[in-house]
Amino acid sequence: MSEQNPMLQVTDLYKSYGDKVILDNIDLTVKRGELVTVVGPSGCGKSTMLRMILGQEAPSVGEMLIDGKPVGLPDKSRGIVYQNYSLFPNLTVMENVIRFHTLSHNPITARLKRKEFEALGMEYLTKVRLQDHANKYPSELSGGMRQRVAIAQAMMAKPKILLMDEPFGALDQGTREDLQMFLIELWLQEQMTVFFVTHQIDEAIYLGSRLVLLSQYYTDDRGSTAHDRGAKIVMDMDLSHISLNSGSRMQQEVVQLEEQILEKGFDPNFLQHVRDFDLSHGDSWQTLTDQEHSNN
Repeated sequence: MSEQNPMLQVTDLYKSYGDKVILDNIDLTVKRGELVTVVGPSGCGKSTMLRMILGQEAPSVGEMLIDGKPVGLPDKSRGIVYQNYSLFPNLTVMENVIRFHTLSHNPITARLKRKEFEALGMEYLTKVRLQDHANKYPSELSGGMRQRVAIAQAMMAKPKILLMDEPFGALDQGTREDLQMFLIELWLQEQMTVFFVTHQIDEAIYLGSRLVLLSQYYTDDRGSTAHDRGAKIVMDMDLSHISLNSGSRMQQEVVQLEEQILEKGFDPNFLQHVRDFDLSHGDSWQTLTDQEHSNN
């Protein structure tokens, strides 16, 4: 934990629904400006963690801080982009993008500040290369364009952290790859802190400056038959050394990393012990209970 006041700090976090534990003793530190990709098998709690960062759900046990303050209800400090386009079909692109600003003021003030809001909206539409489509409706745009509008909409509130829940999952492969490169360019330009949830391993490797693998497939000293075990971070790696050139997907290192992720996170028959997790990222850490690691 090298940064005194990280953007996101998660300590000894558990999340349960009734008797079912989803997330199990999670520790995570995210610095400002990181693009963290989170991947893992179905049911491991990726989207649950994202909803807790957003403030839609609260931890059952443990602490979650954003910029040193406890996570509360959703507010403008966190932007969100979902897989399904969060756009109003009856509003133009510009009206969708400035929606946060118009709703956060009373109607009279919103009308008086309309031109100011639109000027700011145009700045963000320019960032996502949609300045020529401000007066169109969502139905007139392609899927990739609609998702760029959703990104501009989320950025308008200038959030401290941008949360993305499988945002490219509904797109065809070509559009998806275009949006991946677009996001990398935008992240580098804006120096944003991004928390990106995906179910695709290659996307997690390609996009992230850091990869977090969540999985319920592991073991510890509670025994292999423990039924109340939830998912943990079983891998936390720095990916900043992986090139983003067009051939990076075929590099032997990337192929080997995909195989490791499949084995260590997605194979229910490959159960690492908690002490053997690959937590090689410089800010990675974990605190284990006596029951999890008895030192025997």
